Amino acid sequence: MAARSKQARKAASAAAATTSPWVQRLAEDEELRDNFRVAFEAAKDAYERITDSKHPRDAVHDKKVQKDIKQAADALKDAGSALKEGPKKRKRRRKGGAGRMLLVLLVGAGAALVVSEDLRTKVLDALFGKEEEFDYGSTAPSTPPGEAS
Repeated sequence: MAARSKQARKAASAAAATTSPWVQRLAEDEELRDNFRVAFEAAKDAYERITDSKHPRDAVHDKKVQKDIKQAADALKDAGSALKEGPKKRKRRRKGGAGRMLLVLLVGAGAALVVSEDLRTKVLDALFGKEEEFDYGSTAPSTPPGEAS
């Protein structure tokens, strides 16, 4: 009879675990699983460094152990706050979006600059100022090509 009750308790706890909102959340939320994984790996690394140290004082002053413990604590804090907040609602994205509209606008502006020389001139004048006209004539007295001085 004790064996049956033990099996019944196992089955009941397994059923409760699968219907638990936290277990369901853990199964569905990739970011939450990632937080727990990072916390576990960091704590495991810290534990290994602590057990490998020759003296407890060495483990206390080890910067890598401190970094691993801080990383584990931060990941557990993030996971805990995510569990308290509840599941994040996914934002619906509009078709097209602002990014696509900006891309179309930039491509259209580039095409207009390529096609229209007047527009190019106006844009360059606005960016760099009006172009000055230069006279490339020489100020030295000209001598005919046949005469040598």
